[in-house]
Amino acid sequence: MVIVALTLFLLSLLLIWIALRLRRRTGIPWVPIVASDMEEAGWQPAQRPLFASRYALTGKPDYLLVVAGRYVPVEVKPGRHAPHPYESDLLQLVAYCVLIEETMGQAPPYGLLRYADTTFRIPYTPTARATLLSTLNTMRSYLYAADCDRSHQIPQRCAGCGFVQICDQALVDEPV
Repeated sequence: MVIVALTLFLLSLLLIWIALRLRRRTGIPWVPIVASDMEEAGWQPAQRPLFASRYALTGKPDYLLVVAGRYVPVEVKPGRHAPHPYESDLLQLVAYCVLIEETMGQAPPYGLLRYADTTFRIPYTPTARATLLSTLNTMRSYLYAADCDRSHQIPQRCAGCGFVQICDQALVDEPV
């Protein structure tokens, strides 16, 4: 009986040790998760997206953490392997920071961008905020433009675009 109890105790310690190692490898701090948009993670999805009417901006971060009493958004890109964050991912994370600032009344100090094997801690600065708002204004101006020039040289991106069949600058003949 004592041997069985000791074996179960040692097994439980081993499982706790494995769980802690896995948690550390995620790059996400050991803090409360108050919302999640990752349904497969087993968490309750966020009830509704965050919305900032002043900027006509809406979205839901994959996770919303509370770190030292402040909200911190986490965006997860599990298929990405890159030595530094993509600009589009940075802007998405900064958009979540703006949404938190506007809806919660307090700006997050940073956001976390998780790639397959790396977590980037992205400071939320006035410069990052200004870059996002400028980008949003530029994007919105394209909505009303008669023509928009292609902004890349990537055939796969063109193939996945909803306008590829009518675009006179498409790099591919047929959509995927």
